[in-house]
Amino acid sequence: MAKEHNAINLSQGFPDFNSDEVLINLVSEAMKNGYNQYAPMQGDIELRNVIVTKLKSLYGKAYCPNTEVTVTAGATQAIFTAIATLINKGDEVLIFTPAYDCYEPTISLFGGKTISIQLAAPNFAIDWEEVKNKITTKTKLIIINSPHNPSGSVMLKEDLVALQEIVEKNNLFVISDEVYEHIIFDGIKHQSVALYEELSNRSFIVASFGKTFHNTGWKVGYCVAPKYLMKAFQKIHQFNVFSVNYPVQKALSTYLKTASHYLKLPDFYQKKRDFFISEMQDSGFQIVPSRGTYFQLLDFSKISNKRDVDFAEELTKKHGIATIPTSVFNKEGIDYKVLRVCFAKKEETLRRATQILRNL
Repeated sequence: MAKEHNAINLSQGFPDFNSDEVLINLVSEAMKNGYNQYAPMQGDIELRNVIVTKLKSLYGKAYCPNTEVTVTAGATQAIFTAIATLINKGDEVLIFTPAYDCYEPTISLFGGKTISIQLAAPNFAIDWEEVKNKITTKTKLIIINSPHNPSGSVMLKEDLVALQEIVEKNNLFVISDEVYEHIIFDGIKHQSVALYEELSNRSFIVASFGKTFHNTGWKVGYCVAPKYLMKAFQKIHQFNVFSVNYPVQKALSTYLKTASHYLKLPDFYQKKRDFFISEMQDSGFQIVPSRGTYFQLLDFSKISNKRDVDFAEELTKKHGIATIPTSVFNKEGIDYKVLRVCFAKKEETLRRATQILRNL
């Protein structure tokens, strides 16, 4: 619809600026050096070593590069494979809605049943007592996502402590979708499950280089987990992907050795968030600043009584700006009259977009 109506596209979660030229040149160099055939099934060993070093540095958790890391064809493939590893017919999986839209279909594909716990606007905080009440003898897995798409909320230490207690008590597994781990604001520290020993021993962690380094179209991510889980994960990975783009892996293995390439991202994206919010000061939207991801929610309840899907369609067709209605991520399509916009855009794009939004 955005293309059809030539609308400014703040809907899908991708940047409209290029990756670092250094990284692009490293990919070209890897191609010229002959890394154009199949990579090792688990991923390039140099890249796996760098991933392990990064995790140890950030979270103090020592993963084994030989048995506990797999490079994947993006984070969505890692999530799919982790769910396939764990879920059998009749198993129940707790997810928190609004939720990334690959979770529930994959759970259904493998015969599982999704139990959705709806988070409420504007803060989207988890009620851990409600989580406890949703657990049954059939519950096998909890999927978490922090920083959270689409709300921009983040889980804090007390959330991970509560999760760890629940998981241990009920012998559950966790998939932790941490694709926005480096895009977190206001001095908040990302609470990876890798920080919590008992929790990490029951968890898959999923990460994305595409989200981190502005190249979502390269579709390269990774998954880490304790050996017993990763062994099962790789049995599936081997036969639905086998291996991932080799020259990109070689480039990333070099690029990641400079930690500033990912450590500078909170400041980089917070400036974009703050610019967007400042440009929206005189608008009719109500805004709670995003605490992570490159998404911002806009409450339009003072502007229109329309359903968010209808309002988003109107914005695209009549006003030339594409957004995402968040009810599509919610349990039973609950409508909080909130839109999601992506601020991973050039300043000129954000300025043009906010001019339109302020005039509504």
